[in-house]
Amino acid sequence: MIVMASAFEDQAAGFLGVAERAAKTISEAARQDGLIHVFSHLDADGIAAAGIMGKALLRLDAKFRIRITQWIEDKIVGEVLSDKPQLVIFTDLGSGYIDLLCQKLPDFKIVILDHHQIVGKESDNIIHVNPHLHGVDGARDISGSGVAYFVAKALDKVNVDLSPVAVVGALGDLQDKYDQRMLKGLNEKIVEDATNSGLLKVDKDLVFFGRETRPIIRALASTTNPFIPDISGDENKSLAFLKSLGIEPKVGDKWRALRDLSEEEKKRLCSKLADHLVSKGLHYEVSNLIGQVYILCSEEPWTPLRDAREFAVLLNATGRMDKAGLGVAVCMGDRGPALEAANRVLEDYRRTINKYLGWVMEKPERMKEFENIYVVYGEDFINDKMVGAISSILTSSLPNPEKPLIAYANLQEEGIAKISARTMDTVINRGVNLAEVMQVAAEKFHGNGGGHNIAAGAQVSIGNIDDFIQSVDQLVGKQLKGEKIGS
Repeated sequence: MIVMASAFEDQAAGFLGVAERAAKTISEAARQDGLIHVFSHLDADGIAAAGIMGKALLRLDAKFRIRITQWIEDKIVGEVLSDKPQLVIFTDLGSGYIDLLCQKLPDFKIVILDHHQIVGKESDNIIHVNPHLHGVDGARDISGSGVAYFVAKALDKVNVDLSPVAVVGALGDLQDKYDQRMLKGLNEKIVEDATNSGLLKVDKDLVFFGRETRPIIRALASTTNPFIPDISGDENKSLAFLKSLGIEPKVGDKWRALRDLSEEEKKRLCSKLADHLVSKGLHYEVSNLIGQVYILCSEEPWTPLRDAREFAVLLNATGRMDKAGLGVAVCMGDRGPALEAANRVLEDYRRTINKYLGWVMEKPERMKEFENIYVVYGEDFINDKMVGAISSILTSSLPNPEKPLIAYANLQEEGIAKISARTMDTVINRGVNLAEVMQVAAEKFHGNGGGHNIAAGAQVSIGNIDDFIQSVDQLVGKQLKGEKIGS
């Protein structure tokens, strides 16, 4: 009896075949002792991807350099032209810049390991590993670090021990979009590698950020997914809620984290939170209380690296706070000075996020509602590297969640505005594709844009930002009406 392979298995096989081609090209460059440049994005997924590729190249005894960047620009091109590396690798980056790479770097071997939507057509000097080329959704089925992982695994099976880092990257990219916050698609194959190696444990539990490290009152108060009215944002009300359930937040002088609660206490907490959400009319949010928790078995309990979602926030913090090298080092295995410094950066990051959120909420004109979108005017106050984090947080608590949010910050020295766009799955299901919107609107004003349907970004000149916003509002409106945009 012949069993036909599923469509997904065929897609996965096609993707893995190109990953092997990329691995051969990388292996050849390492054998020839040529310099390899690695460029990666500065978010958690990009840093995880850089760490995976860096560790794999280290094991090949390759000569390489890693650079973390927000986008591909003339400075990056100039670096390549100046250093003349034998191979250039882009991780979690590159698929939106193919025309630029073909035009400016036609004589260099380039490997792109990315999962963003594709703009342009590559030439013969580029090996392009991207799930979209094989019908796999890069926004929810595999992240940039996942693409890097499969190439690293094709380089040498020993790199299976990097699978937990790819899980961290996927969660940092918010790819846990399936039932009960689960990773599926090609991400699921990475989870299997990690669990089969004894490096990862997947549990079903209450999904609150800080389950390993935060006092339960703070974990409850800081949760935004789901947003819990009268509890989120207020530690005193969180404490009162726990007390009303007979759950002690402290044992002696030690604050208890979620991981310290008994199963009976967790059931009681979950039941009462569900009742509370239903009483506020938030029936849908009840499903977000329980989900898959990804625990890194080789990491120390009660540390930010033990829970994969917390690990992702640590990486994101290093990237957004201009300390990405620390994040890459942690992904490559440093549990000494780099981790200590990264933990300090994480605290600075949290303070900075709170400062920016407070600033946005302080005056109504800093976040305006348009016909089809919300806009946060970060201008010169919000750091351009933080604008993505701010837009992600604010998107989950908009008055009308059926509208996408864009936030921007100015880079005065370069004369450009950095824009970050975010929305919810329900909006995507209505036909909105933010990657297309950002690309079309940015190109109209001689800028650059792209990303995913649910999360995207752009850069345009500061002088064009108001017209750009108007264009984005109109383009989203067209998509909501079922109209095509662009060519």
